[in-house]
Amino acid sequence: MTTSAPDRTAPADRAVTVTADVGPPTIDVTRLRVAIARVSRSLRRHELAGLTPTQLSALATVEQAGPVRLGDLAAAEKIAPSTLTRLVTVLEERGYVQRHPVPGDARASTLVVTPQGHAILEQIRRESTILLADNLRTLSPDQLAALAAALPALERIADATPPDARHRGQETRGA
Repeated sequence: MTTSAPDRTAPADRAVTVTADVGPPTIDVTRLRVAIARVSRSLRRHELAGLTPTQLSALATVEQAGPVRLGDLAAAEKIAPSTLTRLVTVLEERGYVQRHPVPGDARASTLVVTPQGHAILEQIRRESTILLADNLRTLSPDQLAALAAALPALERIADATPPDARHRGQETRGA
């Protein structure tokens, strides 16, 4: 990794651009990060059924994981149990999830997504897909081909386990 021009999204005292010199072509990692973040934000700008991004993420996790214990959901979402309790209360009040007792454990419960929760997730996914498709229509054929060619790499990045934080700091300081 190397450093180069200032990152216009960072505070002035932390303005550093990181590039990955892994062979041709060199990738401006900061530019890529900013572009991905901007696309992600634009896909979240539409109506989220009155849910915060954290609530939406938790709802999607419950849908994907199936019946899930509250502690497991808190761990998966990396949020404190007290925060999760408030979040789940909102999802329950809106009819998106239901708690079910765990047989043999009076203190434990699992969450499941309701049909209304499935429907709202599908609506949000559909709206996001339409928004992205509309944005893609603004690209030239060459840009569309480049984006299509980049999809496998983007999917691999999205599925990758983040490196240990101790190693990240060492990679950027060494160059």
